[in-house]
Amino acid sequence: MKFKDYYETLGVARGATQDEIKQSYRKLARKYHPDVSKEPEAEERFKEIGEAFAVLKDTEKRAAYDQMGSQWKNGQDFTPPPNWNEGFEFTENDFGGGGQQFSGDQSEFFESLFGRGRHTQGGQRHSRQNSQMHFKGQDHHAKILIDLLDAYQGAKRTISLHMPVLDEQGHVSTQDRKLDISIPKGVRTGQNLRLSGQGGPGIGEGGNGDLYLEIGFNPDPIYRIDGRDVYLDLPLSPWEAALGTTINVPIPSGSVELKIPPNTPAGRKMRLKGKGIPGSEAGDFYVVPTIVMPKAETDTQKEAYQAMQKAFDFNPRTHLQN
Repeated sequence: MKFKDYYETLGVARGATQDEIKQSYRKLARKYHPDVSKEPEAEERFKEIGEAFAVLKDTEKRAAYDQMGSQWKNGQDFTPPPNWNEGFEFTENDFGGGGQQFSGDQSEFFESLFGRGRHTQGGQRHSRQNSQMHFKGQDHHAKILIDLLDAYQGAKRTISLHMPVLDEQGHVSTQDRKLDISIPKGVRTGQNLRLSGQGGPGIGEGGNGDLYLEIGFNPDPIYRIDGRDVYLDLPLSPWEAALGTTINVPIPSGSVELKIPPNTPAGRKMRLKGKGIPGSEAGDFYVVPTIVMPKAETDTQKEAYQAMQKAFDFNPRTHLQN
């Protein structure tokens, strides 16, 4: 997938005001509208212009796009970094919303960043002109990453969020704020934590909106997470796998002694029931053995392998033979 430089598409500088972006879009949309333009590939250019405007006219999408795309050049191979939107505070619970919805064909690049659909939870945008009206503030959304241990034990953390804002000159920037939050024991990927009253301000006597924090996990050096289940790849020596042994296995809540039966094959899942992420139905913890072969570097080590070769009538490739 190729990176799209939306500023280049609209012919504006990265620091352009929102009014400058609108003016450039209107000019280019008139020039390349397929009903009137005689330019080659006018329809394709018109779609590209519409997509670029759908992002840059939206304060939230533009701020996130600027953060993620500052190091990329137009046409370079591109894959969105994992959790690239972490810590951004938005008024929509996905990137498909915000302002007028883009109704054209969405490119793969657009969908990889902002998705396809749009839906809004909570408060709506309202005019502040009528001071007698009372509306609850708009709900905000953000994604945060926590450690696996936080889900096992619960934790108190200070998080930093970045809220896109538009200044008086029409430039987009971000406003940072810190929040002290409590992470409940047993929280899982995709779950939303609701912080009452931490969203947008209300109108009149309407209360503040709420803030919804979508939970994700930081990459862990040894564990993999699937829902409430947790996986650990456990390296075994050939003799441990062949003869069996007992190993002290680390799990996020401590450690357990695990008996490895003789002739344990690589990839066999060994289940520790209820040792996954806690909950009303706790997840399971799976140990997946891998066989690690020691190097034969000395004469003694080489002789040991040669003795094994003589002792076993073994061909690991019999399943490949015709």
